[in-house]
Amino acid sequence: MAQAAAGNRNWFAIWVSVAVVAVIAVVIALVVMMNNKATDPGVLPQASGIDQETGAVTFGDGQDVVATYVDFMCPYCNQFEQASGSTITQLIDEGRITLEIYPVHILDSRSQGTQFSSRAAAAFYAVAEADPAHSYAFMQALFKNQPDEGTTGLTDEEMIQIAKDAGVDMTDELEQTILDQKYLEFAQAQSLPEGSTGTPTLLVNGNVISITMDPETDIVANLTD
Repeated sequence: MAQAAAGNRNWFAIWVSVAVVAVIAVVIALVVMMNNKATDPGVLPQASGIDQETGAVTFGDGQDVVATYVDFMCPYCNQFEQASGSTITQLIDEGRITLEIYPVHILDSRSQGTQFSSRAAAAFYAVAEADPAHSYAFMQALFKNQPDEGTTGLTDEEMIQIAKDAGVDMTDELEQTILDQKYLEFAQAQSLPEGSTGTPTLLVNGNVISITMDPETDIVANLTD
């Protein structure tokens, strides 16, 4: 009887061990699935000016590369745009720089659950895909009409009107793309570069620049030509 009881205990221990291993396997699978979902870029915008891997929207073709990481709800990004935007535009027009704009979403928590930063980035990608000639003007208009932190931000309909006012060819397809938030997951898959602590982040030829809000110091002085 003692041997039988011991055998039963052994089998019980084995089945418990098998069950624990199975539970652990399920937990690991769920974690992997959730991590994959969190980094899933979703639908990718199809345009030569949008890098599907890095999320950069590119303007110009100059030798020097200026990269900006911005959040459309970030007031300091707006200040940077107002201080440096005209200089950046001039440098693009002169063929001196290639500008890479990386819209990020670090302030989603500051829009009362509406995910404004993500939605604005998604709308920017939609316009950059459908009407690249006016996507830079749309970016500028988003900052010009920037909502305050802590508010619900702009609605998709309001951003559509802002795009129209900026000269964007607002086709029915583009409007629906914005309303459907087609590139929301793609926008949310983007992040700041390594070493960055917030927005705006400025890189010139791959080097992180401490922003002073003086474009001559921040950008022009760091160009190679």
